[in-house]
Amino acid sequence: MSFYLGAYAASPNVSGWDPQLEAAYYQQLKSLESVRGLEHPFLGSLHAQDDQWFLQHIDTNWDFVFTTIPGVMNALATLPTFGLASTDEAGREAAIAFMRQANHAIAKLNTHLKRQAVTAIMLHSAPARHNCAGSAAAFKTSMQTLLSWDWHGASLLVEHCDALIDSHAPSKGFLSLTDELSVLSELNATQAPELPLGVVINWGRSVLETRQPDGALQHIAAAKAQGLLAGVMFSGISDQATEYGAWRDSHQPAQTNELVAFGEPGSWLTEQAVADTLQACQGVNLAVLGLKIGIRPHSADLTLRLNYLRAQLGMLQRQVALCR
Repeated sequence: MSFYLGAYAASPNVSGWDPQLEAAYYQQLKSLESVRGLEHPFLGSLHAQDDQWFLQHIDTNWDFVFTTIPGVMNALATLPTFGLASTDEAGREAAIAFMRQANHAIAKLNTHLKRQAVTAIMLHSAPARHNCAGSAAAFKTSMQTLLSWDWHGASLLVEHCDALIDSHAPSKGFLSLTDELSVLSELNATQAPELPLGVVINWGRSVLETRQPDGALQHIAAAKAQGLLAGVMFSGISDQATEYGAWRDSHQPAQTNELVAFGEPGSWLTEQAVADTLQACQGVNLAVLGLKIGIRPHSADLTLRLNYLRAQLGMLQRQVALCR
């Protein structure tokens, strides 16, 4: 079994851009046999620094899932009304234009690899609703526009991020999962897209929202009940003030144990939690399955970063094998 890896979160280029260092990192990534491909960050162009560098250094056998969350968060920093769910028309149109750029980037990567290498794109129901209003109706309108485009064989999937709720300050503050599922169900029924819309649950972001260890299981059950569960990405979260921060969407690794030497002791994501999550997904053919972890300290060298990735991927592979 092989997985999508959000390798950008573990990159040694924590700040700035060193193409030689990143090239060495990518060479190491190619040695990870359990990696099917990359969860690739989209910020407005195929690669944030250099499209040609990226095309020259990827493994030509990798598949890709684009994630728009880095670009969305960058846009929100300067334009709080930005988002596919924005009730501000200028902000919503800016998000549509951003998705058009993503569409072009998918085509560029597929053309370079001479195959359909991008299997899905994960989009998000911004804006942050504590800063600007968002609605299911606006999100539906945006999704209808996106469904009218040719996505070059990539599925359109919504990655749920923590919603705006009353009990605590949000990290993202996007639409509720209930609203997202309602929009996707309606569009699947009325527009019958060739590739059905679906939802990806990020373990850490769902637990961040619910403040409960079984928060991701709740969200998986809700998506599964409507036939919309399309993927799971594992990232940890914690209430402890470690280097990753308390209740921060910082992609903590799973907790260490006797078989996982490289992890985060305070993480709420345990190997048992991974097992429970996979069990909850039984009966669903997940289009996206993988993990995304950050590495602390930021000064960690390549060897340590790869040790973390191998340990975490090994844990996931072990639990998938046991779940079969």
